[in-house]
Amino acid sequence: MQSAECKVQSEIIRARQQERLRELLRTVGASNRFWQLKWQAAGVDLTKADLSKLPLTTKAELVEDHKAHPPYGSNLTFEVGSYSRFCQTSGTTGQPLRWLDTPESWQWMLGCWEQIFELVGLRADDRLAFPFSFGPFLGFWAAFEGAARMGRLCLPAGGMSTEARLKFIEENQATVVCCTPTYALRLAEVAADLAKQPGNSTASEMLKSVRLLIVAGEPGGSITSIRHKIEAGWGARVIDHWGMTEVGPLAAECVENPGGLHILETECIAEIIDSATEQAFDLKDTTAPIRGELVITNLGRVGSPMIRYRTGDIVELDPQPCPCGRQLMRLKGGILGRVDDMLTIRGNNVFPTAVEAILREFPEVIEYQFEAVTRDSMTQLRIDIETTVGLSNSENELKLFALLAERIAAAIHDRLHFRPEIVAVPPLSLPRSELKSQRMRRRKGTTS
Repeated sequence: MQSAECKVQSEIIRARQQERLRELLRTVGASNRFWQLKWQAAGVDLTKADLSKLPLTTKAELVEDHKAHPPYGSNLTFEVGSYSRFCQTSGTTGQPLRWLDTPESWQWMLGCWEQIFELVGLRADDRLAFPFSFGPFLGFWAAFEGAARMGRLCLPAGGMSTEARLKFIEENQATVVCCTPTYALRLAEVAADLAKQPGNSTASEMLKSVRLLIVAGEPGGSITSIRHKIEAGWGARVIDHWGMTEVGPLAAECVENPGGLHILETECIAEIIDSATEQAFDLKDTTAPIRGELVITNLGRVGSPMIRYRTGDIVELDPQPCPCGRQLMRLKGGILGRVDDMLTIRGNNVFPTAVEAILREFPEVIEYQFEAVTRDSMTQLRIDIETTVGLSNSENELKLFALLAERIAAAIHDRLHFRPEIVAVPPLSLPRSELKSQRMRRRKGTTS
């Protein structure tokens, strides 16, 4: 139960949210064509409507708007000449979107990162390495500039091979690394391989300066087995972070309490809805966990705001007070899956993240990819895996892989109630990415 002081803090946050929402709606309603037409079609009276009366917004709407109003869509509160920053979505879930920000909106984004860095326990003497190519990806541009605005030394590691990035991190004695969970594992894998070469330092020596990894872009940082695998490879703490190009950087794990994400309710309004009914759950004073789809309204990105945006991410509200003492919504387990990734296998609703969590418990598994095959309205899951066993066609190696495959299949069956097909693939045959990894493929099978 919240203390009186905590309730006062929560009420202050809610009051400030409502004040900023009213200001945002006035500004956007006066000049942003996307929202004007959307609300007009829905019959919304902005002088009377509260947030719950506004229609939800989907990515499909944004894609259609960009097609109708190329190249940037019509979600622009000001003339294009007022915008100074360009970014683009990764396109992993469909058509990429181009996004513009005004100088004021960009500064709001950097302010969000300052709050995130405070949450994760960034220190004054930290040196941050960013091992990725600086393309039109929002997340790391904003993180890089946010840390620089705080006066921290920022190390850009773009345009390098993985091996070169490892040496760059070692030579510059970086203490914090920002990357995706997949690439954190890949860096540790290459460091271990380099350590086997004559005359090279051990992997632990190469990575010893790093105390913290901030991961984002895909599930993993809040999945216990993946987190532990990264931490074991680096000998450093892993912190999860969440954001989207469309809404900005808006959540992070606090350093005091692993395994969950705090939403920056100082900068947005978060709702959880039932994806099927589109009805929002009542989150006020609840004492029970609530699971559903995360909906976000950001409050400071006035130039290109998102209002009641369906993120597609499945989350669960943690009703328990966090030991860190912050009065911010906490999502237990971080991002649990995506609405559009859910599979129904033998009557069970399965998210790939649940399968990933099991796979990462097996140290023999290096990389993997899923293929969901639907045949006669039935879906089956095939998992291609690179492993440390079964690397040759020798009888002994094949036996070792068969035993490993059976252990994995049994673990998945015990917890998720179906048996996948598990196939060994050659080393380095599955794709690696420094940004978001695409591990799920779907196809229709022929009728037998």
